[in-house]
Amino acid sequence: MKRMSALIAILIAFLGFAFFTDNGGSSFSLNKKPKVGVLTLMHHPALDQIYHGFVHQLAKEGYHDGKNITIEYQNANGDQSNLKTMANKLVNDNATILFGITTPASQALANTTTKTPIVLGAVTDPKGAGLVKNNQHPGGNITGISGQAPVLEQLQLVKKFMPHAKTFGLIYTSSDPSAASEAKIFIKTAKQLKMNLKVASIANSNDLNQVSQALLSEVDAVIVPTDNTIAGAMQTLVKNADAVNKPVFPAVDTMVKQGGVATYSINQFKMGEEGGKVAAAILRGDKKPATTAIEYIRHGEPVLNLKQAQKLGLTIPKDFQQEATNHGEVFK
Repeated sequence: MKRMSALIAILIAFLGFAFFTDNGGSSFSLNKKPKVGVLTLMHHPALDQIYHGFVHQLAKEGYHDGKNITIEYQNANGDQSNLKTMANKLVNDNATILFGITTPASQALANTTTKTPIVLGAVTDPKGAGLVKNNQHPGGNITGISGQAPVLEQLQLVKKFMPHAKTFGLIYTSSDPSAASEAKIFIKTAKQLKMNLKVASIANSNDLNQVSQALLSEVDAVIVPTDNTIAGAMQTLVKNADAVNKPVFPAVDTMVKQGGVATYSINQFKMGEEGGKVAAAILRGDKKPATTAIEYIRHGEPVLNLKQAQKLGLTIPKDFQQEATNHGEVFK
């Protein structure tokens, strides 16, 4: 009997040790991996770059999908009504940490949980979107990365390309908090630069064809802020602009590649990498969302679509072309 009791005690001790430690000495069960839930509003090149950068950085930090973590990716495909259901699924699937790509996706996650850590990606104005109390001291379960386009540089670049233009157009999505917030900065900055700016907005991608055609009939060029809806329908805007031989100057590098002319763009892949660094630090226990300030990325890299500029007969500023060649990206 004593021998049997001793065997049972040894077995219990062994099982307890196996549950609380793994081969690397971590505090997770042998069968339990941290789960990273990712929610994005839609698929388009810029947002995809953020996601790829995020996953790439997690791997650099030692968190490999399918090995020692599981990544669950949810894409609303541009339909905001899908976000709530997908956010609920990620939380109900017991995600260890959540990554929200775009403001609407992050808001859906924030409305679903106040406990699970949330890392923001591609949110222009976290405080203005109601996601944090204070950008320096978030105070809740949310922190992350905010990308703010270098608006002054971008508008100065537009003037360089088109020094004789009389009227510029700005088009953005009014239902996108990030786009609307950035549009206000463009309007204010254009006024400071004494640029005559005509503003148009769309509610969704279905409006883009008609609204952009009307705007293009009244302006010499169109400017687009960081706008996920327009990025997802960029071909429509470029088609309409090409039809009247007028340039589009977007805020994002991938939109330049799709037919825009030039910009100073925040590197979307690097933005995702920064989000991955924050997520990894939270997973390790090195950081807590409540006391981790929102990190702002403001540096823009020069991006030129040489083929598009030549097609439209634009004179390319030599210093900008050289800068893009040496320190940015040129699409030929």
